[in-house]
Amino acid sequence: MTPPPPPPVVEEKPVSLEDVFFDFDKFSIKSEYRSVLTRNAEILAANPNKRVLVQGHCDERGTNEYNMALGEKRAKAVVDFYTNYGIAPSRITWISYGEEKPFAAGSNEAAWAQNRRAHMIVQ
Repeated sequence: MTPPPPPPVVEEKPVSLEDVFFDFDKFSIKSEYRSVLTRNAEILAANPNKRVLVQGHCDERGTNEYNMALGEKRAKAVVDFYTNYGIAPSRITWISYGEEKPFAAGSNEAAWAQNRRAHMIVQ
């Protein structure tokens, strides 16, 4: 008698979430990013074994202390959106990087706009 074949290997599809961007000196979720966060929340809801780290970022203008606080407010705004959607708070962590980890190099509005963001890392 031959042993049964091993179960098929199911490769887990990578899960990624979209970033959202903020206006200068603001931390409120812009209306055009509500649909992005809704899609992100639906992805998280469909993958209950996944966690998310929300990173708050700023552009280089302002003091380090101010930007750390603003990055925190941006991250928390996204966390609040997810929890209000129904994602368990235990699945979400957040951190502020302020201006420390820019996405785009440069000291102009185009670069600054890309650096004012909340970035999501699925874990």
